[in-house]
Amino acid sequence: MQSEAPPRSELPIRSQEWKKAVAKYQIPNARKSIWQIINTLIPFVAIWYLMVQSLSIGYWLTLLLAIPAAGLMVRMFIIQHDCGHGSFFKSRKANDWVGTLASIITWTPYRYWQKSHAIHHANAGNLEHRGIGDIYTMTVQEYLQASWWGKLKYRIYRHPLFLFGVAPTALFVFLYRFPTSKEKALKKVRHSVYWTNLALAVVVGGLMWLIGVKEFLLIQIPITILASTAGAWLFYVQHQFEDAYWAGDDSWEYSLAALKGSSFYKLPKVLQWFTGNIGFHHIHHLSPRIPNYNLEACHNDNELFQNTVTMTLRSSIKTLSLSLWDEEQNKLIGFRQLKARPAPVPVTVS
Repeated sequence: MQSEAPPRSELPIRSQEWKKAVAKYQIPNARKSIWQIINTLIPFVAIWYLMVQSLSIGYWLTLLLAIPAAGLMVRMFIIQHDCGHGSFFKSRKANDWVGTLASIITWTPYRYWQKSHAIHHANAGNLEHRGIGDIYTMTVQEYLQASWWGKLKYRIYRHPLFLFGVAPTALFVFLYRFPTSKEKALKKVRHSVYWTNLALAVVVGGLMWLIGVKEFLLIQIPITILASTAGAWLFYVQHQFEDAYWAGDDSWEYSLAALKGSSFYKLPKVLQWFTGNIGFHHIHHLSPRIPNYNLEACHNDNELFQNTVTMTLRSSIKTLSLSLWDEEQNKLIGFRQLKARPAPVPVTVS
């Protein structure tokens, strides 16, 4: 009996087809890139200065100003991110210089993160290559076979309070200070971590000397917490949804991993601006050489790329309960769904 062919939406797009569609959007525009740096960096510095002044008025005002400052920090991270992909400028040197300078604001070592993120792009949705540059996801079978301690650790790791509360700030403030990965590609760029640490020590030390240690912490801590949490949420929701794409080495396919394994996060325009259009994540994963300011046009102009999972602020909240990849159903499920499954009937041999 002949097997039924999968629907068109589940078939990979031919490489010639999608490469032709994205080609014209991959060309950086220097004027747009420079303007994006200006309209991000200058407001960030201005708000940071206003936060210093606000300390003499009331800390409530400082905390209010931390919200747009954190948004601009996220936007600066997107600029660094584009530079890491070589998509922000035509010049490799320009990308590297801007990306390195942005890394001081984002507290993220440029070269080290660049390599880690490249590994993520090369393996997104591949079950055989999880754990580098992504949010680790266990399969149902792996979870069931884990020890009680392994299950407990994974439950703590996947809990929203840890994943979006403790982990993001710890990652950007502390873990990024140490090149701990054993991946060969990352060992070659560990110097990026040390140079970033040195630059941060100079900048942070200078600001503490200028305005005071307490004052610096009162300003920078809320910015860092808000920005890192927002960044972690964006990265999570762009790959962790019920009908995401995961496959083993033998069946993994690039275009499906991009268009089915990455969501279109449809945000209000103001949030879309602060997040540098990264909500068009399916387009970005299909072609990371597209500058962030061209992602929306590429999506809107090509019906070919519009058959993907679309999420809004409201619908994305539902993804918080998803923690395990169910290989039988080909979807992400939560711990409650696993618990609700009927126990397997024991087989008796007569």
